[in-house]
Amino acid sequence: MAERLRLPPLGREMAAEFAGTMILILFGVGVVAQVVAGGIGNHDSIAWSWGIGVTVGVYVSATISGGHINPAVTVSLAVFKKFPWKKVGPFILAQVAGAFVAALIVRWNYTEVLAKADPGHTIKTQGVFTTLPGNGTLPVSMWGGFRDQIIGTAILLFVVLALIDLKNVPTLGSLTPVVIGLLVVAIGMAWGTDAGYAINPARDFGPRLAQYFTGYGGAWKDQNGDPYWWVPIVGPLIGGVVGAALYELLIGRQLPNGEAEGPGSGVAAEAAAGEAESATRTDVQP
Repeated sequence: MAERLRLPPLGREMAAEFAGTMILILFGVGVVAQVVAGGIGNHDSIAWSWGIGVTVGVYVSATISGGHINPAVTVSLAVFKKFPWKKVGPFILAQVAGAFVAALIVRWNYTEVLAKADPGHTIKTQGVFTTLPGNGTLPVSMWGGFRDQIIGTAILLFVVLALIDLKNVPTLGSLTPVVIGLLVVAIGMAWGTDAGYAINPARDFGPRLAQYFTGYGGAWKDQNGDPYWWVPIVGPLIGGVVGAALYELLIGRQLPNGEAEGPGSGVAAEAAAGEAESATRTDVQP
């Protein structure tokens, strides 16, 4: 019976990406709902919960899929680490679906609190689910948010590649997801003002769909009336490739070849070795 329930290889990887991203969003969107609608917590609790969400999301999915839980990671690994392009679409679909389902759970659980804080489900609580330029209050434009997402995701992928490259850091092992989670905390604390540090297209688009289908008619626009939905998708995809390219140029290609065959972080070792079918062990996000 157990064998009948076992999915084919790509199906297993998609299930892992779905589950890992769902866990990430349950912690990330959940904490924002608690702070914004419930009035409990602050910016620091948001940053820490997102970082912990990344850590546990990666741990949930890393063995099976590599724990990307972020389309920007998946695309960047396909460009620079020989992750199979045929898997990019299915991985992204699973990531967005996991984020969508998680956001629906948060929306359902916080129904009464959101209704009390914002009966009309307006821009006031839209930031619970999706990012906005200037976090909905500061004078940052759509294009300012776009710039911010490129920079923030470039930082993310630059450091992630440094962490999973065995020739650079061969001894982190199973602690790699913890350090990546701390990286996301730091990005949230240092780069969260201009656009809410989505740095992950699935993190934003999945919850945006969920809020649109549950009463937030303005989900696709920002507080200025601009069509902002594309910014946290395109910006991170560009920024991830830029950050990965800079790592390869400044660090990766400068490292000596054939060194450090030590205990890496699961697939990080295989990714560094350039094995196409297993360059999946990595990740990040929000």
